[in-house]
Amino acid sequence: MQALILAGGEGTRLRPLTSTIAKPVVPLVGRPLISYMLDWLRGHGVDEAILSCGFMADGVRSVLGDGSSLGVRLHYVQEPRPLGTGGALKLAENLLNDRFLMLNGDVITDLDLTAQLAQHERTGARVTLGLIGVEDPSPYGLVRRDDRGEVTEFVEKPSPDEIDSNLISAGAYVIEREVLDSLPSAGTKFSIERDVFPELVQNGLYGHESSGYWLDLGTPERYLQATFDILGGDVSTTVGRQLAQAGGTLQEGNGGAVAGTVHPPAVIGPDCHVAADATIGGRTVLGEGVTLESGAHIDASVLLDGCRIGAGARISDAILGPGVTVGEHCRIDHGVVLGENVKVGPGNVLTAGMRIFPGVELPEGAVSF
Repeated sequence: MQALILAGGEGTRLRPLTSTIAKPVVPLVGRPLISYMLDWLRGHGVDEAILSCGFMADGVRSVLGDGSSLGVRLHYVQEPRPLGTGGALKLAENLLNDRFLMLNGDVITDLDLTAQLAQHERTGARVTLGLIGVEDPSPYGLVRRDDRGEVTEFVEKPSPDEIDSNLISAGAYVIEREVLDSLPSAGTKFSIERDVFPELVQNGLYGHESSGYWLDLGTPERYLQATFDILGGDVSTTVGRQLAQAGGTLQEGNGGAVAGTVHPPAVIGPDCHVAADATIGGRTVLGEGVTLESGAHIDASVLLDGCRIGAGARISDAILGPGVTVGEHCRIDHGVVLGENVKVGPGNVLTAGMRIFPGVELPEGAVSF
């Protein structure tokens, strides 16, 4: 089975993480974000994937290569400029088989694609949308179906009086190649959701309702939520299973010295150095080569490769990009995101969702709440 994964966005809502790292390969619990989707797809019979890239495409290719380490054959299509979801699909036309999957690469999920494919085959659909129920569909586009599962209407960002269902598109589509014949020519910017699917209503467009885990990773808050859910086993992933087998604390690779206290669940990368009186609280991920000095305390946070945390510093509910340095007795919490190589001098207090962009240096005591 073949899949086309849309991975060309700039990830603006995830900045400053995505200021220097292409969104598909932003590390998520020690793996490139897109690898979770590839692992999920492989479990449903996908052995070949086409990544539609745009922003920082070379960075994606350099990390993922030909996909052999991930168990799939990877091909790449690079948009010369943003073409929308439909334009990206048309650009990949020459690489696509008679039937394929098309997916939004910003999602982590464990929905049952095999069941969606089976319904597609059974109904003779031209396109089958994966649908997921959410608590509040108002920020999304509501999808209405008839008793046979055929889509009858889309309601974009429905008002309260229009909500008669909680089903939204999960960004996973089974598509017959014949649909591409009627699309605008290659190089045209258009949306498959807004410009193509409405034209297929009552003309071979079906929806398959799934249950399971589904999360759009577009913001730092959701990135942290996905991290916690992987660590807690709330979504089915290889990493989560490895962590459970390891008793809740997974220390990867060799080297380093973790002498401090570790509370599970936690994932610790190779070559980390943790002082004897430092503490790693639960729901924490340390990348490769992270250093925690005496008395440092990290809780419910992600520290990417090469971070160095000074003595007595406390970090909670935060994301620190690669190479961040935090001085002694700093406090960083409540959704703060620090970009690559940020340097925070001693005694700073950062909170309330502050975002510091790559390379910024804060002098000692410069910020305090």
